[in-house]
Amino acid sequence: MKKAIPVLIAVALILLVGGFYAGQQLLEKYSYSSERADAAEYFGVRDDADVPILMAHELIEAHARFFDGHCYMTAADVDAILCSRFYAGEADQMLIYTMPTEMVYTRIGEKTWESTDGSSGTLDCPIARMENDTLYIALDYVQRFANFDYMLYRDPNRMLLFTEWVPEKRAPVNKDTSVRVRGGVKSEILTDLEKGDQVEILEELENWSKVQTEDGFIGYVENKRLSDPIEYQRLQSNPVEIPEYTSISKPYQINMVWHLIAGKSGNSTVESLVAATNAGTEGGLNTISPTWFCLSDDEGGITSFAEEGYVNFAHSKGLEVWGMVDNFTGEGDGVKVLAHLTYRKALIDALIDEAQRVGLDGINVDFEAVPSSSGEDFIEFIRELSIACRKNKLVLSVDNYVPMGSLNDHYDRAEQGVVADYVIVMGYDEHYKGSPEAGSVASIGYVEDGIRRTVAEVPASKVIGGMPFYTRVWATSNGEIDSSALGMADAAQWVKDRGLTLTWDETTCQNYGEFKEKDGTLRQIWMEDAESIRTKVTVMETYDIAGVAAWQLGYETPDVWDVITAAMKK
Repeated sequence: MKKAIPVLIAVALILLVGGFYAGQQLLEKYSYSSERADAAEYFGVRDDADVPILMAHELIEAHARFFDGHCYMTAADVDAILCSRFYAGEADQMLIYTMPTEMVYTRIGEKTWESTDGSSGTLDCPIARMENDTLYIALDYVQRFANFDYMLYRDPNRMLLFTEWVPEKRAPVNKDTSVRVRGGVKSEILTDLEKGDQVEILEELENWSKVQTEDGFIGYVENKRLSDPIEYQRLQSNPVEIPEYTSISKPYQINMVWHLIAGKSGNSTVESLVAATNAGTEGGLNTISPTWFCLSDDEGGITSFAEEGYVNFAHSKGLEVWGMVDNFTGEGDGVKVLAHLTYRKALIDALIDEAQRVGLDGINVDFEAVPSSSGEDFIEFIRELSIACRKNKLVLSVDNYVPMGSLNDHYDRAEQGVVADYVIVMGYDEHYKGSPEAGSVASIGYVEDGIRRTVAEVPASKVIGGMPFYTRVWATSNGEIDSSALGMADAAQWVKDRGLTLTWDETTCQNYGEFKEKDGTLRQIWMEDAESIRTKVTVMETYDIAGVAAWQLGYETPDVWDVITAAMKK
């Protein structure tokens, strides 16, 4: 018996130690961790002025900055997230916001703003400022023009940003607890909650719920620490009434043609050329755009060939007149004009003065080869011109290339579709003088692709499809390619003189012909004629767009007008 006592004691000690160890293991497994996560690291704070942004329950890539007690975002982030109509004029060092009937502007670095309606105001911080070659805009200023709310929190810096106000499911906290990085008692603590606090329920799991606190922490809370959820509607603090861009929309299909005029003497050709059309008939030609205006200098001056008699004649034939302004036939540098507020204003004032003098119905803008670096300047010009046109009841139409991605996306067709009345797709020059290969001026695939891509950005009711009344005769010799443009009648005569038989090409939907000269030169022609125009108009009908436009008056054969008129009657 005495020998058994030590054994029993040993066993007891083993059990005691084992029980203690097991208890420690259980305690370790089920006790709550007090380890805290680094909040600044959690939000991704980069430096003392950096303000990460939470929007729609997630941290977004954009960050704000905290300068002198005020929150700013980069102009690029403001454009992408909050409001797309701020224009930073680098040449003038100005920030401009353009509305349907007025402009509000401030100089970068200043606290005051002015409006073209005569009002003005002051912010208690610079409205816009440059920091390390980056333009920032004060969010308190942006809120004058856009609907959003933001709440700034410190230690660490973060911002809650709301652009939508949707119902939320919230739950009151029924006992002091913690929000953890993950669901589980061993996960690090993000922040603490007191009884009575509320959290938004993002996802309900078996024992934990993913929540967002009122100050922006997103993590997990035990379900037993939450009372039953309640419906909550977040309200915007200071709603802004966003003015609507109104547009002129004609109650008929636009049937337009450009009239090339290189001097005032060219105005005299309008009577004979219009006489060959179906002007004034149902579905017939109803709009004419004479090429009257071009830049005369680098400061917004124009050369004008406009004459009141021309407009009076056109009106007598039932035609509206949309005077065209271009940036390539005059003496002025369009890039310089577009870059400066004063020069844009001078150009707009000159166009409006001429429109009023001769009684124009609209202005057509044909600015070509605008570099991508001037894209923002160009669209700001269109916005500002739209104000003047709107006030004077003038139709504003803008000519555009067929969309080609990065090559011309800077023309911002989507914004044109908001501020202008009509957006015209110039569905020609698929192949042009200088092209690396011979080909159609406007194959049906090219035309349709231009319409399809444009109506993806612009309401179809504002889109006008442009088509050519000309073709090109191509010559390929010893690897060298050249071409010359011919109107329909001249092209038909060229084919006849050479006894060339054309055949219908289903790929381009044009009559095609080719032959070789004695010296081996290959001659090719993809004809524009009534048959090819019919296919183009049919495609445009398919997309239910606002109408058609053609370059240029006098290049067509009379039967073309019958084709277009028949389509416009439908």
